[in-house]
Amino acid sequence: MTAGSSSFIWDYEKELINVYKHGVDFSTAAKVFTDPKRKVYTDLKHSKREQRYFCIGKVEDRIITVRFTYRGEKVRIIGAGYWRKGGRYYGKEEDRSG
Repeated sequence: MTAGSSSFIWDYEKELINVYKHGVDFSTAAKVFTDPKRKVYTDLKHSKREQRYFCIGKVEDRIITVRFTYRGEKVRIIGAGYWRKGGRYYGKEEDRSG
């Protein structure tokens, strides 16, 4: 899938599990990256082997948090959901004074 200038990849079995657990398919999750107000944060907890990130954005008036990493030029989606904590970060203004 391509959204904007990014190409997305994911494991289809993991997507099925994600839909069952969190109600979000990865095609929908990829749309988060087109939200001009999206926020991206480094995920420091979930992997020692690769750098991972969170992208929080709005799709169809709902805030989705997407866990992802980069594989070359592609964004590899790892998981996604409608987590309340993501909503708090989405509306938060960044401190740009530092």
